[in-house]
Amino acid sequence: MIAIDTNVLVRLLVKDSEAEEQSQLARQLLNKHGEVWVCRIVLIETVWVLQSTYKFTKEQIILVLEKLMQHSNIYLEDKASLDNSLTIFSASNAGFADCLILNDAKHKQMVLHTFDRKLSRLHGAKLVEGE
Repeated sequence: MIAIDTNVLVRLLVKDSEAEEQSQLARQLLNKHGEVWVCRIVLIETVWVLQSTYKFTKEQIILVLEKLMQHSNIYLEDKASLDNSLTIFSASNAGFADCLILNDAKHKQMVLHTFDRKLSRLHGAKLVEGE
């Protein structure tokens, strides 16, 4: 098994006519090694690239993440945490990275304090305000 970075994962996920050669190389790499490992930071960056560069909607992002979680040759770091975070992401207006952060805090039985109003509306988060 090998680890892949954001650029390789994006090339596996997106058919970009401007990056055909890299997409082909990414597929060849997966075929050659059979299994790849993806850390959470790579997933966070991938979601950001899909949204900002390729204009994926939230619904498309959710589908991509669900397919990655089900893929038999792609191993995701801390899959259970990702599953919980995806549930939070699906049901809220918070960003994917924020949902991972909130899930981690909840897992540690802590309240997440934030200046992010959207995030603060979620169970387990609290808005930081002056007194």
